[in-house]
Amino acid sequence: MSQDLSGKVAAVTGAASGIGLECARAMARAGARVVLIDYAQDRLDRAVAELGPNAHPLRVDLTDGPAVDAIATRVVEMAGRLDIFHANAGSYVGGPAIEGDPDAWDRMLNLNVNAAFRSIRAVLPHMSAQGSGDIVVTSSVAGVVPVVWEPVYTASKFAVQAFVHTLRRQMIPHGVRVGAVLPGPVVTPLIDDWPAAKLAEARATNSLMEAREVADAVLFMLTRPPGVVVRDLVILPQGVDL
Repeated sequence: MSQDLSGKVAAVTGAASGIGLECARAMARAGARVVLIDYAQDRLDRAVAELGPNAHPLRVDLTDGPAVDAIATRVVEMAGRLDIFHANAGSYVGGPAIEGDPDAWDRMLNLNVNAAFRSIRAVLPHMSAQGSGDIVVTSSVAGVVPVVWEPVYTASKFAVQAFVHTLRRQMIPHGVRVGAVLPGPVVTPLIDDWPAAKLAEARATNSLMEAREVADAVLFMLTRPPGVVVRDLVILPQGVDL
Protein backbone atom coordinates (compact mmCIF):
# COMPACT_ATOMS: atom_id res chain seq x y z
CA MET A 1 0.00 0.00 0.00
CA SER A 2 1.39 3.39 -1.00
CA GLN A 3 2.29 5.80 1.78
CA ASP A 4 2.33 8.88 -0.42
CA LEU A 5 1.09 12.22 0.97
CA SER A 6 2.22 14.31 -2.00
CA GLY A 7 0.16 17.45 -2.49
CA LYS A 8 -1.22 17.39 1.05
CA VAL A 9 -0.65 19.87 3.85
CA ALA A 10 -0.36 18.60 7.40
CA ALA A 11 -0.23 20.51 10.68
CA VAL A 12 1.14 18.89 13.84
CA THR A 13 0.96 20.29 17.37
CA GLY A 14 3.77 19.63 19.80
CA ALA A 15 5.90 19.17 16.70
CA ALA A 16 9.26 20.43 17.95
CA SER A 17 10.17 17.25 19.83
CA GLY A 18 9.19 13.68 20.60
CA ILE A 19 6.31 11.99 18.78
CA GLY A 20 5.25 15.22 17.08
CA LEU A 21 8.65 15.78 15.49
CA GLU A 22 8.92 12.18 14.32
CA CYS A 23 5.42 12.38 12.80
CA ALA A 24 6.33 15.62 11.04
CA ARG A 25 9.44 13.93 9.65
CA ALA A 26 7.43 10.95 8.44
CA MET A 27 4.81 13.13 6.76
CA ALA A 28 7.49 15.25 5.09
CA ARG A 29 9.27 12.14 3.79
CA ALA A 30 5.92 10.98 2.38
CA GLY A 31 5.67 14.20 0.36
CA ALA A 32 3.48 16.44 2.51
CA ARG A 33 4.11 20.06 3.33
CA VAL A 34 4.14 20.20 7.12
CA VAL A 35 3.36 23.06 9.47
CA LEU A 36 5.05 22.40 12.79
CA ILE A 37 3.13 23.96 15.69
CA ASP A 38 4.84 24.44 19.03
CA TYR A 39 5.58 27.06 21.67
CA ALA A 40 9.36 26.57 21.79
CA GLN A 41 10.65 28.83 19.01
CA ASP A 42 14.27 27.63 19.21
CA ARG A 43 13.32 23.98 18.82
CA LEU A 44 10.84 24.86 16.08
CA ASP A 45 13.56 26.65 14.13
CA ARG A 46 15.91 23.66 14.43
CA ALA A 47 13.22 21.22 13.34
CA VAL A 48 12.22 23.28 10.31
CA ALA A 49 15.85 23.73 9.29
CA GLU A 50 16.27 19.94 9.41
CA LEU A 51 13.11 19.17 7.43
CA GLY A 52 13.77 21.68 4.66
CA PRO A 53 11.64 23.92 2.44
CA ASN A 54 8.42 21.92 2.82
CA ALA A 55 8.35 22.59 6.58
CA HIS A 56 6.94 25.76 8.14
CA PRO A 57 7.12 26.87 11.80
CA LEU A 58 4.04 28.17 13.60
CA ARG A 59 4.54 29.30 17.18
CA VAL A 60 1.32 28.94 19.17
CA ASP A 61 0.64 28.86 22.89
CA LEU A 62 -1.97 26.12 23.03
CA THR A 63 -3.28 27.49 26.32
CA ASP A 64 -4.16 30.79 24.59
CA GLY A 65 -7.71 30.29 23.34
CA PRO A 66 -7.83 33.00 20.64
CA ALA A 67 -4.44 31.89 19.29
CA VAL A 68 -5.68 28.31 19.05
CA ASP A 69 -8.87 29.43 17.31
CA ALA A 70 -6.77 31.01 14.54
CA ILE A 71 -4.73 27.88 13.75
CA ALA A 72 -6.55 26.87 10.57
CA THR A 73 -6.45 30.39 9.16
CA ARG A 74 -2.74 30.71 9.84
CA VAL A 75 -1.92 27.29 8.38
CA VAL A 76 -3.84 28.06 5.19
CA GLU A 77 -2.09 31.43 4.90
CA MET A 78 1.27 29.66 5.18
CA ALA A 79 0.70 26.57 3.09
CA GLY A 80 -2.41 27.18 0.99
CA ARG A 81 -4.63 24.44 2.39
CA LEU A 82 -5.03 21.99 5.27
CA ASP A 83 -5.62 18.27 4.76
CA ILE A 84 -4.24 16.66 7.92
CA PHE A 85 -4.37 17.88 11.51
CA HIS A 86 -2.49 15.93 14.14
CA ALA A 87 -3.43 17.00 17.67
CA ASN A 88 -0.35 15.61 19.32
CA ALA A 89 0.71 18.07 22.05
CA GLY A 90 0.34 16.83 25.59
CA SER A 91 1.98 16.49 28.96
CA TYR A 92 2.28 13.87 31.66
CA VAL A 93 1.82 13.73 35.43
CA GLY A 94 1.95 10.42 37.25
CA GLY A 95 2.14 9.24 40.82
CA PRO A 96 -0.25 8.63 43.73
CA ALA A 97 -3.24 10.96 43.74
CA ILE A 98 -2.93 11.48 47.49
CA GLU A 99 0.50 13.06 46.89
CA GLY A 100 -0.48 14.90 43.72
CA ASP A 101 -0.21 18.60 42.93
CA PRO A 102 -3.64 19.81 41.76
CA ASP A 103 -2.05 22.78 39.99
CA ALA A 104 0.10 20.40 37.96
CA TRP A 105 -3.02 18.37 37.20
CA ASP A 106 -4.79 21.50 35.97
CA ARG A 107 -1.92 22.36 33.63
CA MET A 108 -1.87 18.85 32.21
CA LEU A 109 -5.63 18.65 31.79
CA ASN A 110 -5.70 22.02 30.07
CA LEU A 111 -3.20 20.82 27.48
CA ASN A 112 -4.26 17.18 27.10
CA VAL A 113 -7.99 17.86 27.02
CA ASN A 114 -9.01 21.50 26.55
CA ALA A 115 -6.26 22.51 24.12
CA ALA A 116 -6.62 19.31 22.12
CA PHE A 117 -10.38 19.71 21.76
CA ARG A 118 -10.16 23.42 20.98
CA SER A 119 -7.44 23.02 18.36
CA ILE A 120 -9.45 20.32 16.62
CA ARG A 121 -12.54 22.52 16.73
CA ALA A 122 -10.49 25.25 15.05
CA VAL A 123 -9.85 23.15 11.93
CA LEU A 124 -13.26 21.50 11.55
CA PRO A 125 -14.97 24.29 9.54
CA HIS A 126 -12.15 24.35 6.98
CA MET A 127 -12.14 20.58 6.51
CA SER A 128 -15.91 20.43 6.41
CA ALA A 129 -16.05 23.12 3.73
CA GLN A 130 -13.61 21.23 1.52
CA GLY A 131 -15.38 17.93 2.19
CA SER A 132 -12.27 16.03 3.21
CA GLY A 133 -9.56 15.81 5.82
CA ASP A 134 -7.86 13.67 8.42
CA ILE A 135 -7.72 14.36 12.13
CA VAL A 136 -5.40 12.20 14.20
CA VAL A 137 -5.09 12.54 17.95
CA THR A 138 -2.18 11.25 20.02
CA SER A 139 -3.95 9.41 22.80
CA SER A 140 -2.45 6.64 24.93
CA VAL A 141 -3.00 3.05 25.88
CA ALA A 142 -3.96 4.69 29.20
CA GLY A 143 -7.10 5.83 27.40
CA VAL A 144 -8.40 2.26 27.22
CA VAL A 145 -6.60 0.54 30.12
CA PRO A 146 -6.69 2.42 33.45
CA VAL A 147 -3.07 2.68 34.56
CA VAL A 148 -2.92 2.62 38.33
CA TRP A 149 0.17 4.81 38.77
CA GLU A 150 -1.18 7.68 36.62
CA PRO A 151 -4.84 8.27 37.51
CA VAL A 152 -5.20 11.86 36.30
CA TYR A 153 -3.24 11.29 33.09
CA THR A 154 -5.38 8.19 32.48
CA ALA A 155 -8.51 10.26 33.01
CA SER A 156 -7.31 12.83 30.46
CA LYS A 157 -6.81 10.13 27.84
CA PHE A 158 -10.19 8.52 28.56
CA ALA A 159 -11.65 11.96 27.79
CA VAL A 160 -9.68 12.07 24.54
CA GLN A 161 -11.02 8.67 23.54
CA ALA A 162 -14.62 9.71 24.20
CA PHE A 163 -14.11 12.83 22.10
CA VAL A 164 -12.52 10.94 19.21
CA HIS A 165 -15.27 8.32 19.08
CA THR A 166 -18.12 10.81 19.13
CA LEU A 167 -16.48 13.36 16.83
CA ARG A 168 -15.68 10.67 14.26
CA ARG A 169 -19.35 9.85 13.97
CA GLN A 170 -20.35 13.51 13.71
CA MET A 171 -17.86 14.16 10.91
CA ILE A 172 -18.81 11.20 8.69
CA PRO A 173 -21.28 13.32 6.62
CA HIS A 174 -18.56 15.94 6.13
CA GLY A 175 -16.00 13.55 4.64
CA VAL A 176 -13.56 14.00 7.53
CA ARG A 177 -11.86 10.99 9.08
CA VAL A 178 -11.06 11.03 12.81
CA GLY A 179 -8.87 8.54 14.65
CA ALA A 180 -6.48 8.12 17.54
CA VAL A 181 -3.10 6.50 17.92
CA LEU A 182 -2.69 4.96 21.37
CA PRO A 183 0.95 4.26 22.21
CA GLY A 184 2.35 2.57 25.23
CA PRO A 185 5.52 3.95 26.85
CA VAL A 186 7.63 5.91 24.35
CA VAL A 187 11.09 7.42 24.67
CA THR A 188 10.20 11.14 24.64
CA PRO A 189 10.80 14.15 26.91
CA LEU A 190 7.61 13.16 28.78
CA ILE A 191 9.54 10.43 30.59
CA ASP A 192 12.52 12.63 31.45
CA ASP A 193 11.47 12.60 35.11
CA TRP A 194 11.39 8.81 35.36
CA PRO A 195 13.81 7.47 38.01
CA ALA A 196 16.96 6.04 36.46
CA ALA A 197 16.20 2.58 37.87
CA LYS A 198 12.71 2.54 36.33
CA LEU A 199 14.08 3.66 32.96
CA ALA A 200 16.79 1.01 33.04
CA GLU A 201 14.28 -1.70 33.92
CA ALA A 202 11.95 -0.61 31.12
CA ARG A 203 14.76 -0.81 28.59
CA ALA A 204 15.91 -4.17 29.88
CA THR A 205 12.41 -5.67 29.61
CA ASN A 206 11.68 -4.23 26.15
CA SER A 207 8.97 -2.02 27.64
CA LEU A 208 9.79 1.18 25.75
CA MET A 209 9.56 2.03 22.08
CA GLU A 210 10.88 4.86 19.96
CA ALA A 211 8.85 7.81 18.72
CA ARG A 212 9.56 6.87 15.10
CA GLU A 213 7.58 3.66 15.62
CA VAL A 214 4.53 5.73 16.58
CA ALA A 215 5.12 7.90 13.51
CA ASP A 216 5.05 4.79 11.32
CA ALA A 217 1.64 3.93 12.80
CA VAL A 218 0.31 7.44 12.16
CA LEU A 219 1.49 7.34 8.56
CA PHE A 220 -0.31 4.01 8.15
CA MET A 221 -3.52 5.62 9.42
CA LEU A 222 -3.23 8.56 7.06
CA THR A 223 -2.64 6.47 3.95
CA ARG A 224 -5.60 4.12 4.14
CA PRO A 225 -7.99 4.21 1.17
CA PRO A 226 -10.48 7.11 1.34
CA GLY A 227 -13.35 4.88 2.40
CA VAL A 228 -11.47 3.40 5.38
CA VAL A 229 -10.78 4.94 8.78
CA VAL A 230 -8.53 3.59 11.52
CA ARG A 231 -10.51 4.70 14.56
CA ASP A 232 -8.04 3.44 17.21
CA LEU A 233 -4.56 2.07 16.69
CA VAL A 234 -2.94 0.69 19.84
CA ILE A 235 0.83 0.27 19.56
CA LEU A 236 2.80 -1.26 22.41
CA PRO A 237 6.35 -2.27 23.16
CA GLN A 238 6.53 -6.05 22.98
CA GLY A 239 7.39 -6.31 26.68
CA VAL A 240 4.36 -4.42 27.99
CA ASP A 241 1.86 -6.77 29.64
CA LEU A 242 -1.52 -4.99 29.43
